[in-house]
Amino acid sequence: MNEPFKALKQEAAPLRNKILHALRRAIETGYLQPGTRLVEKDLCEKLGVSRTSLREALRQLQTEGILTDLHNRGLTVITVSPEEAENIYRIRGVLEPLIVEQFIENAPDAEINGLKEQSKKLTSAYRDGSAEDIVAAKRDFYDLICSGARNQIAFDILKRLTLLTSPLRRVSVIKPDRRQQSIREIEQIVETIAKRDKAAAHKAAENHVANSARSALARAKEDAANA
Repeated sequence: MNEPFKALKQEAAPLRNKILHALRRAIETGYLQPGTRLVEKDLCEKLGVSRTSLREALRQLQTEGILTDLHNRGLTVITVSPEEAENIYRIRGVLEPLIVEQFIENAPDAEINGLKEQSKKLTSAYRDGSAEDIVAAKRDFYDLICSGARNQIAFDILKRLTLLTSPLRRVSVIKPDRRQQSIREIEQIVETIAKRDKAAAHKAAENHVANSARSALARAKEDAANA
């Protein structure tokens, strides 16, 4: 797995946001696994940032529940239980259909066309890409939907929820049967959005999350049984 960390240039955008992005990507791709203890000195060297800047970003992730301090032994990436994962998917099952409906309400035709193009990249990743390729393409796909929905609050919540279950998602998306199923589901979501059919799009998004949950939670229960 390629190391996601590299020295960051201090440009116009706040450095803290760049550090947050780098840390989230490291968790999302599995470079930082659940239970991994974060060593500030190592992270500062890899990112080329000061300890003060790093700590600001770490505090943000701790506030979001992505990192935790167990027994005052330092920050670690949180481990989500099967029960917590099930609750996350239930929330997503409500949230994602809502965002899809709001995308239909608010996005102009140009953004719908942009979503169609991104869906092609996503289905291509499902066919031939790695787990990292799929997760990245799916993140970009949902970023477009959330942006078009004009709902920043839902956007922030969804990013947090998907990050918490990223280990389960990486395992789920590489299953051959789940890949094929996901392609059909994404095509259905985009087709119903293009028609601006809110009821059908709501159902398509709901179905996608439900099937994602079944696939991911099956692995979570297996891991818990073998622990």
